Amino acid sequence: MCGHSFTPIVFLPTGIQTCRNIFSLELGYRMNDNQIINHFPNHYELTRKDLLVKNIKRYRKELEREGNPLAEKSNEVPGRYIHLDFIPITFILPADYNMFVEEYRKNPASTWIMKPCGKSQGNGIFLINKLSKLKKWSRESKTPFNPILVKESYVISKYIDNPLLIGGKKFDLRLYVLVTSFRPLKCYLFKLGFCRFCTVKYDKNITELDNMYVHLTNVSVQKHGADYNNIHGGKMNLQNLRLYLESTRGKDITNKLFTNISWLIVHSLKSVSYIMAKKWSRESKTPFNPILVKESYVISKYIDNPLLIGGKKC
Repeated sequence: MCGHSFTPIVFLPTGIQTCRNIFSLELGYRMNDNQIINHFPNHYELTRKDLLVKNIKRYRKELEREGNPLAEKSNEVPGRYIHLDFIPITFILPADYNMFVEEYRKNPASTWIMKPCGKSQGNGIFLINKLSKLKKWSRESKTPFNPILVKESYVISKYIDNPLLIGGKKFDLRLYVLVTSFRPLKCYLFKLGFCRFCTVKYDKNITELDNMYVHLTNVSVQKHGADYNNIHGGKMNLQNLRLYLESTRGKDITNKLFTNISWLIVHSLKSVSYIMAKKWSRESKTPFNPILVKESYVISKYIDNPLLIGGKKC
């Protein structure tokens, strides 16, 4: 090893608030080339529900203006993107309330799911199928739909009421992605992941709209259910899911499904890559240096039934 020198890499694991405090403009602290931190300063552009929706919508519009074929729309369903249709119809309340009402009235029998933008673990989530229920919630929570008065915003999305079920139960995928750079985008999908299951069989009957053991897969919700299993925690690993899908749907469709999941991960990250780097440079007053930051993201994903592959149902 004569003639070579090695600089140790210092990895700084920190909480989100700690990052904001350390790298604030007032403190002015900056990292050295041999230091790595585990959060991008403006990670919320991806992790907050409302900002993620805004960024994906903006990303699609930009591709559309450029004439990019990725932004091609369906002739059969007006306004639907063929290649980038991986988020349901979503609005941000209270700002988009009038647009939501207009969309709701096109199909009054539809079900919608409301989620607070800045919360996790299933907190504050509920389903509605009538405008009267939304107005009742607004009155009871004392947050009238006035952007000036409301402190907490919500996203409201058209509910996927025909999810893929296993054993009659709803589940989601929990995947892990490491992002080492946004410009250029460099990300790695961890090969291990798992499914989280509801403890009660799925039933889209309106009498079950308030039963979160039917609709939400969050362990923080399900662990309070009478049928929760403390041994396996209502989970199935990703490898077993693939084996199940290959045996019931075929290997080709299963491979296409997981390819599409990788596709939506990449384009979700691309939708925020520009603004992540731009905000870094503006707020820190230093050029974006992708070497200094690494961050892991947890991806949750529901699957339609029948499986939706490349805009076509299989």
